[in-house]
Amino acid sequence: MPVEGSIPRLAGIDLYGNSIPVGRVGGDLFEYINFQQRYDVDARIARALKLSNDYLEPVLKGQTIRHSVDAHVEWLQSKPGYTDAVGAEYRRAKRSEQLRIAEDLQELHSTAGVLLVDAQGHGIISAKIASTVHDTFHAFMLSELDRNGRTTPDMFEKINLRLAQSVTARNALGWDKDDNSREIATMLYGEVRPSGHFRFVNFGHPPPLVFSKEYERFMEIGKARMVQFLPLGLAIPEDNPDRNRYFSVAPRIRKMNSSDVAEITLMSPGDILFLYTDGVYDGSDEKNRQQIERVIREHKEGVAKEICNAILEYALAQDEQARQAGEQDRIDDKTAFIIKYR
Repeated sequence: MPVEGSIPRLAGIDLYGNSIPVGRVGGDLFEYINFQQRYDVDARIARALKLSNDYLEPVLKGQTIRHSVDAHVEWLQSKPGYTDAVGAEYRRAKRSEQLRIAEDLQELHSTAGVLLVDAQGHGIISAKIASTVHDTFHAFMLSELDRNGRTTPDMFEKINLRLAQSVTARNALGWDKDDNSREIATMLYGEVRPSGHFRFVNFGHPPPLVFSKEYERFMEIGKARMVQFLPLGLAIPEDNPDRNRYFSVAPRIRKMNSSDVAEITLMSPGDILFLYTDGVYDGSDEKNRQQIERVIREHKEGVAKEICNAILEYALAQDEQARQAGEQDRIDDKTAFIIKYR
């Protein structure tokens, strides 16, 4: 559970999330990605700017290789037709890349991220799967900021592959080709800006809901703006070079790109973006949707924390009704996350 001190502070944006497991541990995981707190953004910018200058300087005679650009130029020098102009052109291109990275890193000062993971079930194994997604996410994030200065679709394809079934591992474990059971986790990761713009990737997770303060109800969002992939690890794109080393339950022609990143913009002060796991709302029960809509309507003037807690209180009350009806199998871990545009 993240502490409140980790909540990112963005002008015009109020954030709050909470999670309630069924038992001592659960398969739900959420986390604030506070770029300003977790990473030294200014130090990364300074490093990118320094590298932009270092990459231009050729290696002096007798000097050892200093970085990857020197190593590549040395390789170019071994090829027929090499000229100093070829090496200089490559160095300028790598300098330009670092300047772009520095610009992208600058945007992290006004960006907040949120990660939601829901592993099937709600016990120790589910918690382990969610933890694997969490650890993989943060390992790849470090690489992303170094190489790109921001998150890219390629990062999420790598996480997707990490959750896929390996042919080698399954053969070693005596995998039964008729056994279709597997560990499943959904994931939604998004980034919000002070403008109310929310960009996100969605692997099998219930889609976000937008509550309009003006109309006091959830608004319909076009499917073109709500791209969704299968849960993590279920579909490996055909153009992945390791495609034949993993099981894929559904075909996907290509890796995701920037056009597959979904977008939502909160238009007016008081509009609310609601993220959740299926223990709160599974995305299909219209009566449940209307009840959550009512809860938000009643608390719409409150801060994000108040709205979030009210939704979870409603969800817990639904659990109590399920227990009394002897339907304990309907009870699941619960996570709710509110983004309010102020």
